[in-house]
Amino acid sequence: MAGHATDEHPHGADRLCEAGDRVYSRAVRRGRVPRDDAEPVPCLLELALLHPDPDDMDWLVPTSPQEVMTRLLRGVYDEVSSSQQRMGSAVAAFEWYAGLGTQRQSSAAESSAIRVLDGLSRIQAAMDAATEACTSEVLTVQPGGIRPEHELTEGLHRALALRGRGVRMRDLYTHVARHGQGLLNYLELMGDTVQARTLDEVIDRLILFDRTVAFIPANADRTLALELRHPALVEYLGTVFERLWRLAIPLTAPLPDTGIEGISHREQSIAALLAEGHQDAVIAERLGISVRTCRAHIARLSETLGAASRTQLGVRIAQVGLDGPRDARHPLSLPEQGSPTAR
Repeated sequence: MAGHATDEHPHGADRLCEAGDRVYSRAVRRGRVPRDDAEPVPCLLELALLHPDPDDMDWLVPTSPQEVMTRLLRGVYDEVSSSQQRMGSAVAAFEWYAGLGTQRQSSAAESSAIRVLDGLSRIQAAMDAATEACTSEVLTVQPGGIRPEHELTEGLHRALALRGRGVRMRDLYTHVARHGQGLLNYLELMGDTVQARTLDEVIDRLILFDRTVAFIPANADRTLALELRHPALVEYLGTVFERLWRLAIPLTAPLPDTGIEGISHREQSIAALLAEGHQDAVIAERLGISVRTCRAHIARLSETLGAASRTQLGVRIAQVGLDGPRDARHPLSLPEQGSPTAR
């Protein structure tokens, strides 16, 4: 689609082709258009003038003309010495579009409160824009186990930019992430700008800027994301983060002893999930470890507790108190990482 747009629609958002002008105008007037209407004009999707409706993926909703104009002007200002004429044309182009939607201002506001970001490039661009606008605080939840080096490297430019402006960051990880040297190197580089804590398990990925905009995944492979600006949603996610943060253990502090000789903290967590009836794959995903590692821990649990079968292991877990209510350690009732949740 990108090549098609480049070959047949060689223009920017400030000078739409005739077909794009018709479809975008219709979208602004009506609030949305069927996805099929945009097939002949891939430029509108390539330029992010239309994006999927979070309530119905068969429809596309327009990016507000005011937002498009702001985006254009930000780029134009960066090139003001050579692009002053283009800045004027961008303003002129979108002042007319803005007039088309005067009767739909409330609907446009609702649409911009939840925006679907389709594709890694758009997700990264939105994250970069949020980073640039951030002035005080970033909160993140990072599920899974040891963070791959490439993930840490991809976000490093944003973290360094935030540190340079004095923005404070707080990150939540699973306990398993403590064993990743890449994460330790990252935290050493960032110094006291970043605070990190860990839990047995966390919610799916969350990035929250200044308590005003949040990003969560919208599919399993993370090629879709939701950009959330609705105040109630953002406040709710901020509250979830704060409650998890109070339960978490600072990365620099040791994990608490289980009080049972031969049982590690991780094995205690596995035992509690086994007692709840979860399968090995679910336990592994929730704790950020591989299924193979999970089964090795279960084997050690069986050996330590003298259990000859899975059923007997469940009995022994209950006898020694490893099946204690998880609410005692995690007052929040968290959804399973394998369940359908937004990331």
